[in-house]
Amino acid sequence: MRRNFPLNTVDAFLVTAKHLNLTRAAKELCLTQGAVSRKISTLEEWLGFSLFDRHARGLHLTPQGSALLPELQLAFEHLLNVASDAAHQPSVIRLKAPTCAMRWLVPKLVQLESASPDIQVALTTTIEHGVNFNNEPFDAAIVFGKPSSTATLLFEERLTPVISQQLLGDRALTTASLSQYTFLHPTRDRTDWSLWLTHHADIPPVMQKNQHFDTMDLAISAAIQGFGIAIADATLVAEDLHRGRLVQPFEGSVKTGACYCLALRAGEESHAGLGAFKRCLMALREQEHNPILVGNVFP
Repeated sequence: MRRNFPLNTVDAFLVTAKHLNLTRAAKELCLTQGAVSRKISTLEEWLGFSLFDRHARGLHLTPQGSALLPELQLAFEHLLNVASDAAHQPSVIRLKAPTCAMRWLVPKLVQLESASPDIQVALTTTIEHGVNFNNEPFDAAIVFGKPSSTATLLFEERLTPVISQQLLGDRALTTASLSQYTFLHPTRDRTDWSLWLTHHADIPPVMQKNQHFDTMDLAISAAIQGFGIAIADATLVAEDLHRGRLVQPFEGSVKTGACYCLALRAGEESHAGLGAFKRCLMALREQEHNPILVGNVFP
C-alpha cells in the first residue's frame, strides 16, 4: 500500500482543473504560478500519470485527470466539512451546582448562551455544596463553603432579611416587631437568622413561628409567596429585589465567612470551552450591580 499521499497538492489540482489556467489558479490560491505548477507535478509523480495536457492555449485534463477529478472533489469537500464541523462543534461543559445558587446562576447561563452559543452547559443540580472530581463526571462546579485556593471566588455570602411587599404593607419593620412574622429558615437550624440578629438586635426577638427548608432557594421562594420573612444571601435575591418581588426592610448585611466559588477539574487547562466558560462567567459577574442598593425599603 502506498503511503505519504501529498495531501497539500490536492487543492492545487482542484483549483487548476476549475480554471484550466495556472495564472488564475495561482491567484485564487495566493501562490506563485511556479508553486502551483510544482504542486501539480508532485501529485502527478505520486500518481504515476499526467493530470493535464499542456497546450499553447492553456491546459486540458487528461483522461486520467478527468476520471480522478470528481472523486477528489468529493473527498476534499468531505474533508472540509468534517473539519468545519469539528471547528464549530459546541463545547459541552458538565456543570454541577447547588440548588441554592440557581437564582444567581440561571440568568448567567441565559446570558452565556446568548453571548457564546458554541458553549453548551449540561447542568446538574444538587443539594450538596461540594464536588469530588475524582469520582464525579463533571468539568466544573459551583461550590459553597469556605474560600479555597483551588477555586475562583464568585461572591461572598452576605445575609439580609427579605419579605414580600404585600406581606410587609406600609409598616415600618423593626427587629422588635419581627416576632409577628413567620421566620423562614434556609436550613434545618436557626444559624443564619441567629447570626444576623446578633449583629442587628440588642434583644433578639422571640421566634414564635418558624418554617425550615432544605435550601435557601426554597426559603426565598416562600418569602416571595408571602409565607413569612426569610434570611437570604443578598446576591441571590438581587434580581428579586430589583424586580420588586421582595424588599429588604433593614440596611446592611452580615458576612458569614462562606462563599460561592467556581471549581474546575484539574488538568483541563487545554479545554478551550472550559476556559471560555470561566471567562464568560467571570465577566458576567463583574457586570452585576451591587444588590444591596436595589429594592430596599430602609431610609
